[in-house]
Amino acid sequence: MTGLDVPVKRLVDADQLRRTVARIAHEIVEHHASPGDIALVGIHTRGVPLARRLRADIERFSGETPALGTVDIALYRDDVGVGGTRSTTPIVGDTVLDFAIAERPVVLVDDVLFTGRTIRAAIDAIFDYGRPPMVQLAVLVDRGHRELPIRPDYVGRNLPTAKSERVRVLLEEIDGEDEIVLERGEGEEA
Repeated sequence: MTGLDVPVKRLVDADQLRRTVARIAHEIVEHHASPGDIALVGIHTRGVPLARRLRADIERFSGETPALGTVDIALYRDDVGVGGTRSTTPIVGDTVLDFAIAERPVVLVDDVLFTGRTIRAAIDAIFDYGRPPMVQLAVLVDRGHRELPIRPDYVGRNLPTAKSERVRVLLEEIDGEDEIVLERGEGEEA
């Protein structure tokens, strides 16, 4: 499931994760009179399947289907090669925004909100394609420790953590299972 010798605690199981995504979808439907007019944009990697799940739930709850896009932020990161935090050679994925971005409110979708740097990079990437009338943020987990003034509009779970801990979201589409786990840093009690 995770790396060797890393204390792990399951925070959310598959059923809880499904219900959490459904709740976020309900909130999006409540805040948008015409959910079919918005665009859900998943941030690679785990934001993409989460955006797909949200789209399916929104369609089921409202009868309307939002546009769906993906954004890769590898070339927009401000920490690539800085202090050893990211590789100096980023792995670049696909950005697919095949709708009129300037005509739809965009809901960025990601798995974990931590420092805010990923979201800043995603906004920069989207604005290279046009300026949407609104950008909102939906995250499965907000773990705190922001370095930038970024706040999510839709939050599945607030999970306060220590900086040395790591929240991992596992998704069936990528990892073969659905759950959220907390990996404790070295020297921390389980």
